[in-house]
Amino acid sequence: MFKQIKTSKANKEVVAQLSRKLNLGKENVIARIALTYSLNKGSKMNLDDAKDSGGKEYSKSVLFGNYEHIYVGLVCTNYNLYRTDKSLPKYIKMHIDDGLELLDNEIKKNPNFDGFDFLIDKITHGLTHL
Repeated sequence: MFKQIKTSKANKEVVAQLSRKLNLGKENVIARIALTYSLNKGSKMNLDDAKDSGGKEYSKSVLFGNYEHIYVGLVCTNYNLYRTDKSLPKYIKMHIDDGLELLDNEIKKNPNFDGFDFLIDKITHGLTHL
């Protein structure tokens, strides 16, 4: 298993900006949202496309809190991996980077969104697809 995940260098500032703009908590909360947002989009990452790891570093416990098994399970299910697969940390890192970029682009398109507006929009959108 892994001990830490680092975002890309470009996303180090993105996660800080999103944390300030959305006001949903610390940067690890935004990273969790980014991970699940990217996974929700259904895209599959190619390990050869991994970006640098010069950005924000999260320990496993800070990134996932008490919910590591859920986040790891989501990624494992998406890629049909076992939790000890050595490629798991790369997939997690890539989805965090992808999710941060997706969130950043969405917030730039909707500059008046705050965290509450963003979450309500996503919940409402999700409920309409049930």
